[in-house]
Amino acid sequence: MTKLNEQLASLKVIPVIAINKVEDAIPLGRTLVENGMPCAEITFRTECAAEAIAAMRAEFPEMLIGAGTVLTNAQVDQAIEAGVDFIVSPGFNPRTVQYCLDKGVAIVPGVNNPSLVEQAMEMGLRTLKFFPAEPSGGVAMLKALTAVYPVKFMPTGGVSLGNVDEYLSIPAVLACGGTWMVPTKLIDEGQWDALGELVRDAVAHVNA
Repeated sequence: MTKLNEQLASLKVIPVIAINKVEDAIPLGRTLVENGMPCAEITFRTECAAEAIAAMRAEFPEMLIGAGTVLTNAQVDQAIEAGVDFIVSPGFNPRTVQYCLDKGVAIVPGVNNPSLVEQAMEMGLRTLKFFPAEPSGGVAMLKALTAVYPVKFMPTGGVSLGNVDEYLSIPAVLACGGTWMVPTKLIDEGQWDALGELVRDAVAHVNA
């Protein structure tokens, strides 16, 4: 996890992406890489997620690729086979966490209260997703959690260009997950130039 934490911290923002067509994976990966964001969290909300991850991994071996919205052990297996670097789940499911630990793949499960943080820590986890960030109390809630627990967080859910600085200013925040720089509509329409502009803006903003 140390290496993953370093990678997340250096990137600062992780695009959370729903891909509807596997043929979009490579042009999307190219858009991300060429515009300074060599990473992606591909969510298992669409049927072609595993196939898209495999295509992106083959074409861009240097990319940091995660599988998001992973809910079952079967999806963990699909993600590992596709070549992911890490797994992300929206909630904290001890069964899924243990399965990932047994498989030797990093998992960043979602938590949004003290009890879940403590359960995650009990299983040895020190990097967690704060989700859904804004509906769960946002920056104020996260500051309260980080004041108590020695863990790192990746806030996701309601994070945007307007509030990402507040989240990143919290020392325990490694990076923020977000969809604002990778709207599914632009991906579906193949608007790679427009996507590239959003990605560049996000990268420039968090590194300003």
